[in-house]
Amino acid sequence: QPQFVESGGGLVQPGGSLILSCVASGWTLANSPVGWFRQVPGKGPEAVSCIRSSDGITYYAESVKGRFAISRDNAKNAVYMQMNNLRPDDTGVYHCVIPQFSAALGICHHEGNYWGQGAQVSVSS
Repeated sequence: QPQFVESGGGLVQPGGSLILSCVASGWTLANSPVGWFRQVPGKGPEAVSCIRSSDGITYYAESVKGRFAISRDNAKNAVYMQMNNLRPDDTGVYHCVIPQFSAALGICHHEGNYWGQGAQVSVSS
């Protein structure tokens, strides 16, 4: 099974910034869309951002548009997410995933069977 190692999470105050990183092994990220999903206790996986491999087309949840930016480095088999102006409702465990992504429909979906431990992001004053 592929392994994803997420890092960069932490505890920040509202308005702060973080950069999440995900490095994959056993899977070539350049061959598929990649996304970041947020998991909060008691809720299903929530798509935060996705990026298509062929042309870099992206998807962002409405709540993070203008604050988060996803990027990828195919040479390092890695994907990143710059998170700015963080808010308390951004709190959760962020997982790097291989999603089902339709840019035409504006849909990025994943069932929640994660291949890594995720990165905990906590936003609190």
